[in-house]
Amino acid sequence: MTPHHVVVGVDGSLNAVRALDWASDEAARRGSALRVVHAVPDRDEAEPVLASAAARVRERHPDLSVEVKAMEGGTVRALLRESEGSELTVVGTRGLGGVAALLAGSVSLRLAAHVHGPLLVVRGDHACDGERTVLLGLEDDSDADAASYAFGEAERRGARLRVVHSTHRHVTPELPSLIPGTSPGQRRRAQNDLAEDAVPRFDLARLRDEHPEVGVETHTVRRGAARALLDDTREAAVVVIGAHRRTSRLGPQLGPVAHTLLRSSHCPVVLVPMAG
Repeated sequence: MTPHHVVVGVDGSLNAVRALDWASDEAARRGSALRVVHAVPDRDEAEPVLASAAARVRERHPDLSVEVKAMEGGTVRALLRESEGSELTVVGTRGLGGVAALLAGSVSLRLAAHVHGPLLVVRGDHACDGERTVLLGLEDDSDADAASYAFGEAERRGARLRVVHSTHRHVTPELPSLIPGTSPGQRRRAQNDLAEDAVPRFDLARLRDEHPEVGVETHTVRRGAARALLDDTREAAVVVIGAHRRTSRLGPQLGPVAHTLLRSSHCPVVLVPMAG
C-alpha cells in the first residue's frame, strides 16, 4: 500500500470527474499520493478511463504522485478493499430526485455502511472553497473521531469550523408549578439545558488547543440533527459527521442523519467511522 494516500473511484462519468477533482485537491492539501481506482468486468476496458483521469490530475496538480489501478468486480467491493489504510476515500453522487437518487446513491450508501476510514461523498453544485466554513455535526462522545477530522480539515483549508450540537430529546409533560421555574421538572430541564449547552465546548477543548489557528463557533440546537445540518450545508464547504451504524438482519445500516445528508446535502459529506 502507498503510505499516506487518498483513494478515488472513477467510471468516466461527469459525476466521477468532479469526485476526481475533489480527491486530487484533498491529496494535494495533505501532501499525500492519489490512487485512482476503476472497477470493471475486464481490466482492459479500464485503460482509457484511467489514462484520462491521470492526465487530468497531473494538469491540475503537476507535482502530485498519482497511481491508477484497474480492478475486476464491483465498485463497492473494490473501494472497500482500497479504503483499508487510506487517509480518505472519495466517490461522487448524481444528487438526482426520486428513484434516480436512490439508484445514484446506492454505491455511496453501501460504502458508508462498511468503509474502513473516512468517506467523502461529493454532493452539491456550489463552489466549496473560499470563505465557506467546515461544518461538523456533533451528537455525543462517540463522534470524537469525526470532530478530530473536522478540525484537521478546517486547518488544511484555512477555514472556520462551525459545530452544530443537536440535543433533540423527548420531554414528559407535567402539571405547572404555582411558583414559576421551581417545579422539579423545570429545574431538571434548566440543569440539562446548561449541561447540553456546555457539551460542545467541553468536548472540543482539547482539539481547540491542538488546532489554535482554527476559528470555532459552536451552536446547540434543540431539534433533529438532520434538519439543522441540512440547512447549514447551503453555506458550507463540506459537512463532517460520525457514521452511526446499527446492525440489522441486512447487515450494517446508517442512521437517519447520514441518510438525509447523503441524499439531500447542498455540499460534500464526509462520514467518519466511530472507533471500535
